[in-house]
Amino acid sequence: MLYESRGARPRVDPDALVAASAIVSGDVTIGAGSRIMHGAVVTAEDGPVVIGADVVVLENAVIRGRARYPAIIGDSVMIGPHAHVNGCVVGEGAFLATGSSVFPGATIGDGAEVRINAVVQVNTRLAAGTVVPISWVAVGDPAQLFSPDRHDEIWAVQRTLNFVGTVYGAGPEATMADIMRSQSEFYGEHRRDTTLPG
Repeated sequence: MLYESRGARPRVDPDALVAASAIVSGDVTIGAGSRIMHGAVVTAEDGPVVIGADVVVLENAVIRGRARYPAIIGDSVMIGPHAHVNGCVVGEGAFLATGSSVFPGATIGDGAEVRINAVVQVNTRLAAGTVVPISWVAVGDPAQLFSPDRHDEIWAVQRTLNFVGTVYGAGPEATMADIMRSQSEFYGEHRRDTTLPG
């Protein structure tokens, strides 16, 4: 399904495929030969999503563009089932495996691999060709790689990356109630979305 959202319509190359049960919403561009499979959601919240040529977005993956962090996906990228790709840049030929998560402000270099359930944190820069192992966490600029049991070391780097400001646009004093009130209002804008033919 294609939706006009926040005054913008998706642009889908005639040679691309959007499965009937996928959602493509707002300021989204999908290049030639790309495939958005069943249950995937590609949504330009308040920033664009640009998907290059020959990209495959598998079942139930989410790609989200944000105001300060558009989602830019290079050519020949594989995005696995249940992956979460949020406001980041993904280089050409990268592989984001099942359940991987890439957060706003991150950059994934050409040919890099983010393996099953691995995480690339906010404002992290992953060099070209880097492999983030299964369930590991990449954090920092340049990225450091940690196994998930090394929480204290991950947090020592992550706390300097401004997660709340990057993801929610909130200051360090914001409470969860403040953040959720703002998020509720923000996502409430989808009441105005309209279904497009096709």
